[in-house]
Amino acid sequence: MAELATIARPYAEALFNASQADLPGNVAWLEELACIAASPELTAIASNPKVTSDQVFDVIKGVARTTWSAQADNFVRAIIENGRLSALPEVLTQFRAHMNAQSGSSDAVIYSPFDMDANALAQVGEALQKRFGRKLNLSVQLDAALIGGVRVVVGDEVLDTSVKARLEQMKVALTA
Repeated sequence: MAELATIARPYAEALFNASQADLPGNVAWLEELACIAASPELTAIASNPKVTSDQVFDVIKGVARTTWSAQADNFVRAIIENGRLSALPEVLTQFRAHMNAQSGSSDAVIYSPFDMDANALAQVGEALQKRFGRKLNLSVQLDAALIGGVRVVVGDEVLDTSVKARLEQMKVALTA
């Protein structure tokens, strides 16, 4: 959604510029905050006109498991007071994009039908870094529908070596 990206951009840029000293620490609480902000329960609370911004902040702070800095408190209060809770997942996305641009890396999501141990993930990660030609920040998500193999998404690039994709290719070839 372009409008959400436009709303999130100044928040992500300001937070990125202000948090150069501790980028990994800030991305940790921002990830948690984005998850909390995406919950329908919090959206219902925040949209209630009888609930003040301080009460919304207290709810978020009460649900959060990580300890935040004063900078994080100020950021969260600014987001709440400006009615931008719904933009937090996009703020996280743009914040990560700034981090990746600075470090010369990219986020990669590996969809696998099975759990991957650390050794398998390291081997796949090494092969993917050679394939994509850059450092990758890997995360794994389970998708049993793939049957076997993996599907990798790096930005707008997709590498699909799954059994499901091969079966779809065979189906198209046979019906053509």
